[in-house]
Amino acid sequence: MSKRAAEDFENGGASLKGGERPEKRDLDDEVGEFEDEFEDEYESEDEILEAGVDGRPDAEREAEEKAEAMDVDQQTFIVGRNKLGPGETLAPDLSAYEMLHALSTPWPCLSFDIVKDSLGDNRKNYPATMYAVAGTQAEHKREKENALMVMKFSGLSRMEREQDDEDSSDDEDEDADPILESTSIPFTSATNRIRAHQSPASDSSRPPTTLTASMTEAGQVLIHDVTPHLASFDTPGTVITPQQNKPLSTLRMHKAEGYAVDWSPLVSTGKLVTGDNNGSIYVTTRTAGEGWATDSRPFTGHTGSVEELQWSPSEKNVFASASSDGTIKVWDVRSKSRTAALSVQVSDTDVNVMSWSHQTTHLLASGADDGQWAVWDLRQWKPNTSSSSPSKPTPVASFNFHREQITSVEWHPTDDSIVAVAAGDDTLTLWDLAVELDDEESKDTGGVAEVPPQLLFVHYMEKVKELHWHPQIPGALVGTGEAFSVFKTISV
Repeated sequence: MSKRAAEDFENGGASLKGGERPEKRDLDDEVGEFEDEFEDEYESEDEILEAGVDGRPDAEREAEEKAEAMDVDQQTFIVGRNKLGPGETLAPDLSAYEMLHALSTPWPCLSFDIVKDSLGDNRKNYPATMYAVAGTQAEHKREKENALMVMKFSGLSRMEREQDDEDSSDDEDEDADPILESTSIPFTSATNRIRAHQSPASDSSRPPTTLTASMTEAGQVLIHDVTPHLASFDTPGTVITPQQNKPLSTLRMHKAEGYAVDWSPLVSTGKLVTGDNNGSIYVTTRTAGEGWATDSRPFTGHTGSVEELQWSPSEKNVFASASSDGTIKVWDVRSKSRTAALSVQVSDTDVNVMSWSHQTTHLLASGADDGQWAVWDLRQWKPNTSSSSPSKPTPVASFNFHREQITSVEWHPTDDSIVAVAAGDDTLTLWDLAVELDDEESKDTGGVAEVPPQLLFVHYMEKVKELHWHPQIPGALVGTGEAFSVFKTISV
């Protein structure tokens, strides 16, 4: 983290649910820019760890070293646990990254989604290219500056390393400068959550239609077709018309603002589930006439706000909801009673986020306000016998490593043992659950001071709020908070 980046984020973190908006950046480029955060000179390891004979008796020195070793947490800086002192900053270990880039936008984008592209799957060559959509959160007094941002990241290069001539020729332009291109759709309200969906084109020669659903602070759900905006990046001279910036539909069924929205991965035409702070959940479907129809009766049952919604990756009529009432519920849209089929108490605090594994569809991960995240086996959940008394099964795994609220959790798209977690302690962590399967003693990590053996990697990122794996670039992650971080570690 460079001095400039540290100064940008000095105000600390806040929950995505919080109403405060960070101040606008003073940028020369209003569209956004990449930042080189690695220009500072770092002290060498020898300088940091320099030691010498201090003149004390060996026995006295050995006793002190033994006492220090008995209190590792107080003597070793652990990212996400220990706090930086005044004027202190953290420097990343660049040798642990295969790729690492930072970029900023005129206003923070606290929610975003990656758009799948036509560049191919399982991409490993550099420089890399990505497409994404994001919603801004301008400060309250300047809400009219909000926008839906459609973005292209290109020139994402591999970290410089010593290579032989043969290796260095594998990727041409590997050291290309990163480029951020964007086009914006004006909004009059901040975006709480945004998700993208692609519908196949009727003509195979045309690209798929890319839709976005934005849950706004004003309580509306805006559906946009951003296909022309994405195409404009690769078609020089393209002009986006005012008509193309208008929403396909504005949904006004919610009586309060919300943070939960998800597109069904199994309904190509477009099927949306949305939830609000009043605990109401609505399902909206695209009609044959290119309109949008919302069920008049909401799904109700949560006693708190709906924080996250996710459709089942394997059953097109099933979705799950996470709530500030501490429960996760599983619903079937065919239910005439509009009550949950399953209800489980997974936390004594708000359940902020969850992720349904697309590889092993009976596994679901959750993250709560108390910093705990857990993995659940849906096969162990029993049908409701009473809506007022949800069941309390035991998680497959649970971790108390983070000291602040969990703000995002997501399974690796192709490896069902890897999970990425973001938290209010300014960290984005990677976990390998396969380690737990081989280590019975590691199943209960509650209260354990040491770093859990399942923890693969800790990425320091101030005010991180949301993360997503790139579905076509193995191991690549994007996180957002006050700024974006695009990286890939050598461990995943």
